[in-house]
Amino acid sequence: MREGKRNMADYFAMDSRQCAQELDSLRKIYEEYAAKGLKLDMSRGKPAPDQLDLSMELLTITDYKGETGIDSRNYGNLEGMPEARRFFADILGAQPDEVIVGGNSSLNMMYYLIDLGWRLGFADSPAAWNACGRPKFLCPAPGYDRHFRVTEYFGFELITVPMLPTGPDMDCVEALVKDEAVKGIWCVPLYSNPDGYSYSDETVRRLAAMETAAPDFKIMWDNAYCVHHLTDTHDVILNMLEECRKAGHEDRALMFCSLSKVTFPGAGVAAMAASRRNIDYILKNMFPMIISFDKLNQVRHIRFLKDMDGLAAHMEKHRALLEPKFRAVLAILDEGLSGCGSIARWTKPNGGYFLSLYTLGGCAKRTVQLCREAGVVLTDAGAAYPYGVDPQDSNIRIAPTFPPLDELETASRLLCVCVRIATLEKLLQRQ
Repeated sequence: MREGKRNMADYFAMDSRQCAQELDSLRKIYEEYAAKGLKLDMSRGKPAPDQLDLSMELLTITDYKGETGIDSRNYGNLEGMPEARRFFADILGAQPDEVIVGGNSSLNMMYYLIDLGWRLGFADSPAAWNACGRPKFLCPAPGYDRHFRVTEYFGFELITVPMLPTGPDMDCVEALVKDEAVKGIWCVPLYSNPDGYSYSDETVRRLAAMETAAPDFKIMWDNAYCVHHLTDTHDVILNMLEECRKAGHEDRALMFCSLSKVTFPGAGVAAMAASRRNIDYILKNMFPMIISFDKLNQVRHIRFLKDMDGLAAHMEKHRALLEPKFRAVLAILDEGLSGCGSIARWTKPNGGYFLSLYTLGGCAKRTVQLCREAGVVLTDAGAAYPYGVDPQDSNIRIAPTFPPLDELETASRLLCVCVRIATLEKLLQRQ
């Protein structure tokens, strides 16, 4: 079923009779989709099974001796295996002794550091974060819902910062950090979730250099998509740790990444990088909690990926599987929506796992509802905003990675129909 640009016209130029006729026609198409009994899921940014198959060799690696002779089966080395620290230092742009290699989850490491700040503060903190009344955290939005949930869980007040194609609105950020209760900011700097935007050099430098009322302000720099490119001319961002160091704020940056979308989600390796002072403080406070992370898995991953060249070659295999899916979604959005006037816009990322679709204000929830009722599950409208509330009700996160291409195309065409129906309903309400 291909509606294409059949009978499409600028919805804003239509009178109420024309809108009603168009809506009636689209509802008939919608009912045809609903009758198919679709069960399609575009709600989460998960690797597809063929992507997971790329890393099956990992399960055959049984070598457990580290490069310095460390037996990775045993206790010890809380900071991670030396070769793993060096590998992640290359990814994150740090020195090996500025890196902690953890278990499978970077979100778990982020949660631990928010918990640490909440209970004790950091080495540069005058007091624990929970001692200042109700602390606040900046949340560039749309952004990653699990980030926001962590700080909400601890009781932070979440402050929305508008997200621009260059990163968070820095005029807004610089005004907000004059409040001593503002303790940090969440950042996905390369191919942001969900827009796919990358931070400009100016944004990175302003984040690093800005004066904050809180002496222990932290940038939670989740570089989740640091090697997840979709084009030859991929985006490049500045090194936040280095920029903070240049600005005299080297304890400000806490940087994270993981191999969850490189090898196996739930069975990859995560790491963080920070100043030496921060690393020493974090390890000291981790010591009562855990003796060591899964060093066997660290060794396996280094044997499998080897180095940055090996990592890049592996990610090219992912790109070959993902790029056609993103291309298909973008083509269908253009085919299905661009002829209707300015009823929607969407981002066109050079990498990452998501893109954003922006509907006419007040139409996102209705669009998602229509899709769900016809058998296509999308991320809940508003999920990418603090407290799950999109004040414009316009953002829909699109996750093209998991469904097979044919299902993705069907879901995307239905999505276009639902956007058009929701838009016409809204326009008729206004007339």
